[in-house]
Amino acid sequence: MKAETTIKPLKKLIKAENRAPRWVLPLVKFAIVCSDALLAFVCFALAFLIREDGAVFSQTAWAWSKEFVPYSGVVFFAIIVRVLMLSYQRVYRFHGAFSYIAEFIKVFKAVAVGSLLMIAFTFLFRGGFAFREFSYSRGVFVLDFLIALVIFSAFHIAIRYIQTLFRNREINLIPTLIVGVTAEAEQTFDVLRSRRDLGYLVVGVVPGSKVSYEPAGADFRSIITGNFKKLPEIIRELQIQEVIITDDKIPSERLFETMMQVGRKRKVEFRLAPSLFNFLPQKTSVEQIGILPMVRLFREPLSDAERFLKRLFDLVFSASVLLLTAPVWILISLMIKFNSRGSVLFKQERVGMDGRQFLCYKFRTMQEGADESVHREAYRKNIEGVADANAGDEDKPVFGKVKNDPRVTSFGKFLRRTSLDELPQFLNVIRGEMSVVGARPPIPYEVEDYDIWHRKRLDMKPGITGLWQVSGRNRISFEEMVKIDLFYIENWSLWLDLKIILLTLPAVLRGDGAR
Repeated sequence: MKAETTIKPLKKLIKAENRAPRWVLPLVKFAIVCSDALLAFVCFALAFLIREDGAVFSQTAWAWSKEFVPYSGVVFFAIIVRVLMLSYQRVYRFHGAFSYIAEFIKVFKAVAVGSLLMIAFTFLFRGGFAFREFSYSRGVFVLDFLIALVIFSAFHIAIRYIQTLFRNREINLIPTLIVGVTAEAEQTFDVLRSRRDLGYLVVGVVPGSKVSYEPAGADFRSIITGNFKKLPEIIRELQIQEVIITDDKIPSERLFETMMQVGRKRKVEFRLAPSLFNFLPQKTSVEQIGILPMVRLFREPLSDAERFLKRLFDLVFSASVLLLTAPVWILISLMIKFNSRGSVLFKQERVGMDGRQFLCYKFRTMQEGADESVHREAYRKNIEGVADANAGDEDKPVFGKVKNDPRVTSFGKFLRRTSLDELPQFLNVIRGEMSVVGARPPIPYEVEDYDIWHRKRLDMKPGITGLWQVSGRNRISFEEMVKIDLFYIENWSLWLDLKIILLTLPAVLRGDGAR
């Protein structure tokens, strides 16, 4: 007779303890970054010594040698680019599973791209004005690449080996929860328990649906707890960092709702068994954990490198626009003052990434002290999708706006029609509250009426323009706008941002949905 599967109360499970203080891993990462910087210098210096047969440092003073002076600017660039490329390849990520082959490939990519950037920097910059006629040795850069590939590969593979030794002592393990009492769940549990080097510590199993499988292992049965409805609570109580879904009977809507309730701030990653491909978003990746193929849902819409690139682009583009449009600002400010009483700028609370509220700036287009309840009612109808939410007509629909809005001034109509009222939002971009391209920034009372899946729009910074604007702006319904925003989040690239910016001007000139 088979033993009955029992579900233990949450309080019987024990939260995974930190075997090392929280400051240890950041300190280790910092030490590794510093070591990489030192190794970058050593590799280049060795390449110079072998190829040029000259000293790096002066024999008589604390300075570079005469032969090495033209290369001094290159070596500083080499240090920076090596560390940045290794970081871009996520070599400094020490959570979760890894393989030595994958680690070597990451290092190879980082070293190869870094060497190409060094060559480009050297032969374009030419060491500055002082060394514009100097002939740099190509052999130095070839040797630097080969030496760096060997040294960095050996160093980082050695670090991974040391990491496995610590994991075998239950240090640097991710507190993990398995959802589903299935044969696949038990297999996952057995693999992760027997392979500590993979970096996972299973602290609980939560049934995803009705339990019909009888587990064979007593250890697996002993950590079955709660139910799927309590998953967010269990994640918080046990401080779970990774959730592995193995039950294919869980409706996709329930799973998505649960993920939204957990929130991105907790930095919980969700992995799905391959049998759940039917409701995967596009931003997924298949990874191997031991012998188990797992599909990783991206915790962050953008990686650290992508976020840095987008932020850099936002700053450069916004600063350029503000500088070029300074005379326009003066002219608009004077016209607003002449047209109606009140301040030049209109400040309104909007909801940004992760639900953070901020003051969004616009040129004032309405009478001072205009009643917001009119727009609030109009947008409530837009979210609910009622028939009279359309402020336009059947040929040219306008959603989310007040029809023949009496609050708008005569000059304000011109500003709205040309979208010039949104110029001050570039200040929000400089402050880091918005992005040049993103989802439309919602008002707090709009967010109050959101369904769970609508809140996925808040996973990225709102934008001045976006795919929603070039796709019809206010001519599309709220549901369509949310789907467009989610598509943008799932498919972001710098090229997509540039394409949207190029399409924005024609859309503005056509007055798409402006009201």
